[in-house]
Amino acid sequence: MSRPHEPDHVKLISSLFSPEKEFLDTIIKQLEKICGPVDWVSPELFFDRTKYYAKEMGWPLHRRFIAFEKPALPDQLIELKLKTNAIEQQYLIDGKRRVNIDPGYISPERLILATGKNFAHRVYLSQGIYADLTLVFQKGCFKTLEWTYPDYAEPEIIGYFNNVRKRYMKQVRAREK
Repeated sequence: MSRPHEPDHVKLISSLFSPEKEFLDTIIKQLEKICGPVDWVSPELFFDRTKYYAKEMGWPLHRRFIAFEKPALPDQLIELKLKTNAIEQQYLIDGKRRVNIDPGYISPERLILATGKNFAHRVYLSQGIYADLTLVFQKGCFKTLEWTYPDYAEPEIIGYFNNVRKRYMKQVRAREK
């Protein structure tokens, strides 16, 4: 029989993109007020695997991935997604977003993103938020799944997340001492 127990802490992450490159710094500072200090920021990237957001947000879209220093419990992802939705709403211009914020987390086994959209591989959490299993960690590396977003499947991005996971695992070991 399985016995319920509290989950291990995870490392919160987020993807941010906007047509306004400098605006991402404003959003990162706002997210730090919610999640604590950022301990990793990706290089500047372009969100160019799809033009799905171009009509709403413009083009080109500048992207950053970030990771937060402070460990969190997995269920905090629900509140974080609701808060990031509110930040997106706060900066609307004529009903259009200036920024897209996709929070998630890394655990030893997986990378999860939060979404408000249901699908076969997404598990309902609470308050309209679903967990999207995006990547799994196997044999020393994150691996894609048939539904992984194309941009998260890029080797460069997987390399970033492997390094974030490595930092997270060092943090876990340091806390256990």
